[in-house]
Parts: sequence; structure tokens; C-alpha cells
Amino acid sequence: MRDDLNIDTGPYSSNSEIAENVLELVGKTPLLRLKRYLNQTDVNLIAKIEALNPGGSAKDRPARYMIEQALKERQLVPGDTVVESSSGNMGIGLAQTCAVHGLNFICVVDPNAQSQNVEIIRALGGKIELVEHAVEGDFLAARLERVAKLLRESPDRYWPNQYANKNNPAAHACSTIVEIDDALPNQVDYLFVACSSTGTAQGCRDYLREQGRKTNVVAVDAMGSTLFNGTAGKRKISGMGAGRLPELAQGQTFDDLVRVADVTCVAGCRRAVAKEGLLVGGSGGGVLEAVRGMQNQLAGKTAVAIIHDSGSRYLGTVFDTQWIQRELGTSEAEIRKLAGLDD
Repeated sequence: MRDDLNIDTGPYSSNSEIAENVLELVGKTPLLRLKRYLNQTDVNLIAKIEALNPGGSAKDRPARYMIEQALKERQLVPGDTVVESSSGNMGIGLAQTCAVHGLNFICVVDPNAQSQNVEIIRALGGKIELVEHAVEGDFLAARLERVAKLLRESPDRYWPNQYANKNNPAAHACSTIVEIDDALPNQVDYLFVACSSTGTAQGCRDYLREQGRKTNVVAVDAMGSTLFNGTAGKRKISGMGAGRLPELAQGQTFDDLVRVADVTCVAGCRRAVAKEGLLVGGSGGGVLEAVRGMQNQLAGKTAVAIIHDSGSRYLGTVFDTQWIQRELGTSEAEIRKLAGLDD
């Protein structure tokens, strides 16, 4: 494996069984065969469980990689301040990374950020900047304006810019997909990945192509997302889709595209618990339902689904009956029916 992720030691260069800091625990997440999720038994469905990263999501990987590359290139030095816009997992990953490397962290959030994620960022030493008013209806635009303002205020502030930073997909190209390919060399027929910045999907696709793999990379996007020439609309599930096209996503194409509705994501989360005892986040539910929707063409194939985070961070939304009724206009009974749990 490539070892350019590390400043000192890390999971790609150290053979030690004892980690020297929490960042060395990023990666090497397990693969889990899901035998009961699909209706068909002739599909070999395997989930990559990214919730078992120390910060709880796949975002730990690019958070670490972007910051450590910036430190290597002297764009950052200990004592500086990292500023980023995030509504959750990236902010947590960056707060964790900054704590290890002696950096300060300011996370710009908006009112849609889940309170639990905000509190985790604070607990990890991050400072929260709340943007309360959207710019022409767009909270991301407002967050980026605040980031720009904070950067102007002090020369020792650095913006990793997850939406354009090539080290975002590079983190997955040298870790996530390497782990999958090492475990299943030339065996993965389909790879399903939820998209927002498209960093995970890009990194995985690029590595697979470099290795000459014939894996079909399926991008899973939200309805109401601007990715892949989509039309902006209301979205309530975080971690998937984009209200405005990120620079990283411009011109990106994958072997297939599946768009999922918010209610479909919720149904997937419910089905994962009922069938596999697996608590997955909203995007993970969407990814699993994308697989289920394609299961007829996956007969006899091996499909890997990257599950970005755990449902434990969505207890007040995806797993809350009142939130589902209020925000999605549907009932628990309708969700169970969509999930195929009342058949």
C-alpha cells in the first residue's frame, strides 16, 4: 500500500499493533456480508462499515489526508487555525485531526446541522460559527461566505476546501478502495457509493481503473441534488447530494447513477436494522436500497456497498417517527411498507 498519507507513522506504514495516536486508527474498517437484506439470495452483497473509523464516518479519511498533506507542504503549521464548512461528519473528522496535530478548528454550520454533530465537534475542541440566514435560499452559499470572511480576518487560517481539494478523493484512492480490493482482489462486480462532493466515488473509481478492474461504480445521489445534471430541490437527508455543484463534482461520470428519495433512505435504514441488525445512516439506507432496486441484474455478482456512517447520529431524524411525519409527510407504517417489512 502507498504510505504517503503519514507524517510520522500511520495505518499504511506501521506494523505496530499499538496505535501511537487516534489518527492511526483511521481506516482498516471491516467488510460485512449482508445475507438477509436483499430478496434474492444469489447476490453476494458486502458492506464496508465506515462507522468504525474513530470519528464515526468515512470522512475521517479525507479529513486526515487533507490536513496532513497541508502540514507536509507547510501550508499549515501547529498553532494555525483550520476553517471549514460542514454540517456533520467532515467537521467531526477535521476536529479530531486538528486536535492531534495541535491545530485550532472553526466549523461553519447552518441551522440544518444536527445538534448531536455540533456537540461532538465542540467536544473535540472545535469552535462553532453558526450562519443563521441563507443567501438567496442557499445555506451553503452563506456558509462559504462566512468561511471567506474568517479567512480574511487572520493570515494563520487555512481552508482545506473539501469541495475542491484533490486530496479528498486521493484519501479514498490510497485507503478505502485499496482495503476493499485487497480483501476481494478482482472480485467486485459492482461498487455502490453515496455522493455529495463525489470524493469517495472518484477516488475508488480512479484506483479501480488504474488497476485494470472491470468493477461498475454506481453513484447513488439524492433526488433534489444538483449532481450529475440534477435539479435542485428539497432534501432532508444529510450526507448525500448537493444543493450546488461542488468543484470536485464538475464533469464527473460513473458507470451508473441511481437517485433515491428521502423516504427511500429512511426505508433502507429500517430494513437494515430489521434484516441485519445494522444501524446505518441516511445515506447508507439510500445506498442499500439502490442495491435492492438493482438486485435482478446483480444475480450471481458480488456487490460492495460503502456505508458512510452509523444511524446513531440520526436518532432524532431518520429514526424519529415524529420527524418523519413532520419533515417527510409520511408515516412509520408507510416506511415499513416501502422497506418491504410487512410482506
